[in-house]
Amino acid sequence: MPARIRAYILLFIASAIWGIAGPVIKYTLEFIPPGVFLFYRFAIAGIFAVITLSFFKASWPKSNSQKFWIFLYCFLNTTVVLGLLFLGYAKTSAITGSLINAVYPVIVAVVGVFFLKEHVTHREKLGIGITLTGVGLTIINLNSIAFEGNLLVLASLIVGVISAVMAKLLLRENLSPFALTQLSFLIGFITTIPIVLYFYPPISIIQSLISVPLSVHAGVWYMALLSGTLAYSLWHIGQKSIEIGETALFSYLYPIFAIPLSFFWLQEQITWVHWTSAAIITMGVFIAQTKPRISPPAGHR
Repeated sequence: MPARIRAYILLFIASAIWGIAGPVIKYTLEFIPPGVFLFYRFAIAGIFAVITLSFFKASWPKSNSQKFWIFLYCFLNTTVVLGLLFLGYAKTSAITGSLINAVYPVIVAVVGVFFLKEHVTHREKLGIGITLTGVGLTIINLNSIAFEGNLLVLASLIVGVISAVMAKLLLRENLSPFALTQLSFLIGFITTIPIVLYFYPPISIIQSLISVPLSVHAGVWYMALLSGTLAYSLWHIGQKSIEIGETALFSYLYPIFAIPLSFFWLQEQITWVHWTSAAIITMGVFIAQTKPRISPPAGHR
């Protein structure tokens, strides 16, 4: 199987898992606070990482500079990105969160313009502008709590783009995608411990976890092993084979899985703001990602 086709399949599976993850996060946060949820999730993924890395031989860079960048990537990609995401989903709906996350490719393009000095055509600028208008309509909410949640989800997305660029550069150093994933969650667990313990005494964490139904535990395990270990490993493997901009396009699939699940399972309402925002975002993405067809010269038809 060609490497590019294999990458597409892996990225599609990861996107489906992450699309489902939004409603799972929202459901689980109804029972346990974001900090405890994140701590529990990282504990599962961190223990799994220790076990797997002990049997997995990976070649790690020896220079302190490279070690620093690996640590920074792992910290941003787990503790910061997921911390902001969980805090955001605790205050907004899963449908709104999925719409915001779907503009990941546009943010990648904006980052490319400002930091990588990439060229953007007038058509792409128009599409990006329209898409950002749709995102703005999604984020703005008369409910101050929901508005704050939307901003947190957007902040998570922006940091996620930065970490994605870092991952692309790190994977060029012949690092193992699987090992990098496991190390990310191990560092996420270690760096989350002092933060969570500062806000939640150990006894309150234990009490909150033993009092919730099994479905909540299932949600955390889904986030730890499927949405975490498996999906990130598939994403890193797929990302290694194709361009970061092309990888980002798969985030358009998130709402396809998230919105029906949010509607039927969580009983969330799809408002006119959601429909209007989705239409504007879709139009902007279509304009930005499609190129005008150039007719061949006469005599070459």
